[in-house]
Amino acid sequence: MVQLNEIRVITITDHSMRYIFLFLLLMANNCYSQCKTYRLTSNRDTINCIDFNNYKQGKWIVRVEELRGEPGFEEEGVFKNNLKEGKWRKYSLMGDILAVENFRWNNKDGIQQYFYQNEIEHQESWRAVDPSKKYDTIDVADPDNPDKIEKKIIKVEAYSQKHGVWKYYQYGSVKTETYVFDSLFNPTSPINKTIAATAKDSTQQKPAVAKPKQVEEFDKKNSKKKNIKVRDGRTGN
Repeated sequence: MVQLNEIRVITITDHSMRYIFLFLLLMANNCYSQCKTYRLTSNRDTINCIDFNNYKQGKWIVRVEELRGEPGFEEEGVFKNNLKEGKWRKYSLMGDILAVENFRWNNKDGIQQYFYQNEIEHQESWRAVDPSKKYDTIDVADPDNPDKIEKKIIKVEAYSQKHGVWKYYQYGSVKTETYVFDSLFNPTSPINKTIAATAKDSTQQKPAVAKPKQVEEFDKKNSKKKNIKVRDGRTGN
C-alpha cells in the first residue's frame, strides 16, 4: 500500500503576525541603536550615522552646495571614528565623476584619480603616515654609491606625503613626475634613479591592508554614477 505523506498547513494568526512584527521592529532598532542620528536610503540602508560619541561612522554621503561661484559636489565613502577610510568617490551635482580618492587615518594614501568630463585628467600617488607617529623611517640613497640604500629616521612634518609616480594626461600624451617623501626627483639623474625606483616599488609592492568590511560592502554596491534618494531619520538622544 502506498502511504501519502502528511501535509501540514500552518495558519498565521493575527497573534503570530504581531510577534513577527515586533521581532522585525526589534531587529531594525538594533541596527540604528548605535547611531544618535542617521539617514535611510531608498533601499533602507543606513547612512550618515553619528554615534553617541558624536563620531561619524560607516557609509556617508556628503553634499556641498554651490557657494559664491564655487561649484558644489557630492562625495561618498566610509568614516571610521570620524576619519575617512578607504575609497571615496566625488561627483559633480550633475552626477559626473570628479575624483576617486583613497584614505588612511583621514589622510590621502595610495593612488588618487581626478577626472574632467568623465575622462581621467591626472593621477597622484600619496603615502599616509600614522598620526600617532612623531618620527618615521625612510630609505635614503648614499650619494657616493647610488646602489646603497640606508635607513634614516626623520621627524614627521606632514601626515600625507607625495610619494610615487604622478601622471598628467594631456592631448593624448602622459607626463610623469616622481616624488619621494614629498620631494620631487629628476628620474634621469644617476643618483636619483635608484631613489625613484624605490619610491615606485614602495607604492606598487605595498603590502595589502585588509579593508574594513563596511568599505568592501560599499564598493560592491556603488558604481561611478548613482542617484540615491534619502530621507532623514533620528533616534532619541
